[in-house]
Amino acid sequence: MRIEEVLKELRKSMTIFLVTNLVQQARRLADRTAFMLMGELVEVGPTEELFGRNPRDRRTFDYVHGNFG
Repeated sequence: MRIEEVLKELRKSMTIFLVTNLVQQARRLADRTAFMLMGELVEVGPTEELFGRNPRDRRTFDYVHGNFG
């Protein structure tokens, strides 16, 4: 995906704040991730930590695993 290539190149020289609902895109691009739900900051941490373990907050776990209901 072209946008990801550009973002990967830009992040070498600057900080990028990316807002997306594309979970896997965030995982590929972000060093740190913040999960928000209805305007509430639910959890923040290193991306691989949040994706690679059970997050502290169940809502984060549900989002990471595609349970949006």
